Amino acid sequence: MKQSALFTKTRKEAPSDETSKNAQLLIRAGYINKEMAGVYDLLPLGMKVVENIKSIVREEMNAISGQEFIMSSLQTKEVWTPTNRWDDDVVDVWFKSDLKAGGEIGFGWSHEEPIVEMMKNHVNSYKDLPVNVYQFQNKFRNELRAKSGLMRGREFVMKDMYSFSKDAEQHELFYQKTIEAYHRCYQRLGIGEDTFITFAAGGAFTEFSHEFQTICEAGEDEIYINREKGIAINEEVYNEKTLKELGITEDDLEKVTTAEVGNIFNFGTQKCEEMNLFFNDEQGKQTPIHLGSYGIGITRVMGVIAENMSDEKGLVWPEEIAPFTIHLLTFGKNENIFREAENLYHDLKKAGIEVLFDDRDLGPGQKLNDADLMGMPYRIVVSEKAAENGGVEITHRNSGEVEYVDPARVIAYFMEG
Repeated sequence: MKQSALFTKTRKEAPSDETSKNAQLLIRAGYINKEMAGVYDLLPLGMKVVENIKSIVREEMNAISGQEFIMSSLQTKEVWTPTNRWDDDVVDVWFKSDLKAGGEIGFGWSHEEPIVEMMKNHVNSYKDLPVNVYQFQNKFRNELRAKSGLMRGREFVMKDMYSFSKDAEQHELFYQKTIEAYHRCYQRLGIGEDTFITFAAGGAFTEFSHEFQTICEAGEDEIYINREKGIAINEEVYNEKTLKELGITEDDLEKVTTAEVGNIFNFGTQKCEEMNLFFNDEQGKQTPIHLGSYGIGITRVMGVIAENMSDEKGLVWPEEIAPFTIHLLTFGKNENIFREAENLYHDLKKAGIEVLFDDRDLGPGQKLNDADLMGMPYRIVVSEKAAENGGVEITHRNSGEVEYVDPARVIAYFMEG
């Protein structure tokens, strides 16, 4: 894409009412637009980042037999009353509305009940199990606190997956596969080294859950970790009994601030019993199904990455999720230099390398500042000065390393790694 064709513009300042670092940077760099507290629009650059994150998660969910689908965000009261989760005292984040024709609807904050209801049409026998389905969808939660940018939204994009198994053994097998898949997702997203799985309370979901927590100074949680043993304990279940069960002492643990980027819940058979979802087992006996629920906050992950992988100049995207691999810049009025840059732009595109070409008629300072703010993994500068130094200037955004490469070798430089 040519930058002159982007309708979005960078900004020197973020909105005065935006206090979170991740949203400030994403707004200034033209990735998102703020509608209100906890509600953000995804602009073209932001959409590309989100789609790249979704692509990684989709690959990993498909690899463990997940089937993608999508359900409505509008939900009926009748589906949620059997489990008592329509009650605002049980679930305090509902957005609800009255229908003109009478009755109430809710805007989906989660989808366990609607999916269990839907599965009554598709699961009858043990031969139909297991079934593992997932979706990417906007969720709505009436959060009291929405001051952390994309890290706590009232509307946000989530990957939610649901497993239906015939017994505890089949469920546990998939549950463990999902944990492994989640670890692969976070590694590919560039936050794997700082992300830990923790044992935690389940809140409005179940009595207990596992959370995936990423070390982040702007996070809202605190956990205790032992890096050597890979142990992490959520503060709400941190006690002497837990320490004894894990065979560690308080001195073995480090307290860190984190942001939750994923969670998994084991509902056992309770929810399916409450909602009358049964199957005929091998002996023809009506048996309740084991349900699991598995979430990754897609836009929340984007916010955590923006929060953690940025510097005083701006965003620093990991290569696998960046909207473009290369930000191509050219300076000056020299027609030959501009033509060289344009030719390089077309060559990179033909090679399948994502490139944003800053073809705007602006000075070097503004172009360089915008490139730093927007955070593509590599910046290429085509200029007379770069030519004097032996080619084009390639800067690694993460390390700041600068190299000069013959224009004829640029494609090979990126294709060969």
